[in-house]
Amino acid sequence: MKRLIAASALVLAAACTSAPAPQSGPVETSAATEPAATAWNTLTGEQPIVIAHRGASGLYPEHTIMAYKTAIEQGADFIEPDLVMTSDGVLIARHDLYLSATTDIADHPEFADRKVKRQTPLGEHEDWWADDFTFAEIQTLKARQQFDGRPMQYNDTLDIVTFDEIMDLVLAEAEKGNIVGLHVEAKWPSHYTSIGKGLADPILDAMKAKGLKEAGIPVYIQCFEPPFLAEIAEKSDLPLIQNMVGAPYAAMMGLSYDLETMPTDGVGADVSYVLDEDGQPTDFVDRAHKAGLLVHVYTVRDDRPDAPFTDSHAELKALFDAGVDGIWADFPATAVEVRGQVGD
Repeated sequence: MKRLIAASALVLAAACTSAPAPQSGPVETSAATEPAATAWNTLTGEQPIVIAHRGASGLYPEHTIMAYKTAIEQGADFIEPDLVMTSDGVLIARHDLYLSATTDIADHPEFADRKVKRQTPLGEHEDWWADDFTFAEIQTLKARQQFDGRPMQYNDTLDIVTFDEIMDLVLAEAEKGNIVGLHVEAKWPSHYTSIGKGLADPILDAMKAKGLKEAGIPVYIQCFEPPFLAEIAEKSDLPLIQNMVGAPYAAMMGLSYDLETMPTDGVGADVSYVLDEDGQPTDFVDRAHKAGLLVHVYTVRDDRPDAPFTDSHAELKALFDAGVDGIWADFPATAVEVRGQVGD
């Protein structure tokens, strides 16, 4: 039986920031004057969460402390660290195993001969790979914004951060009374298992060592690979999110998903599962909720709204109206703003 309801309630409750100070003077409490609570059509009836996708990655290079700090300041309920591992076992935040898209590694002549070809699920790719470098070598790199049209002035100024540093950030927020959760994604864990460096134990051990549970930090573990999530389920009671490849790629890779038998607490679904080509809701959320699954949706971007939308506000509203339980956003301030408008 899924651990969903208890886990979800705990996570969602803990994700809320500290309550505002009481108002001075008398406060009306009668039913006639109290504003009605917003009725959300999420699985639990709770407000959907805003997940800062790689931090506030629309404003700063992704997976940097500035991106994470800004996301927290903007009101994100969760920040998302994607985790890969260095050759000496240090967990760092990078969306991909390869380094060229989001760092300045190509400008390091000392690493020129370390560029190699690897076979990936999407074909052969030549690059520099995180697990070929020690953490000391990774520390010589700086982060870069990978998407055109976004601020570039922070390129080559921000460090590659470790999972420990990200946990320290949310722990520091908790000490100030602001609880921000971690929506942790393990990247390509089957690769690490194949080279004898599984990701499950290092991730769980790192969180235990930092005392996240004792500090009340809510955590989701997400991944595209079911075997990794099954291993986490055997070793912890953390709520799990099975990420689902978008429909075109799923067909190309021969993947299919059965919501009725999904063993996790929720799914991480591409927008195309939730909204059709006309921007109207499909039956996906209803089917997932009937199966007891949370639905977290990726990814809404102010500068790249999904068709047919020309504005991210409209896309976000459509997703909230569809009953999703969480949204990954590159610009979390916008998602927080639209959620507030929908909830009014």
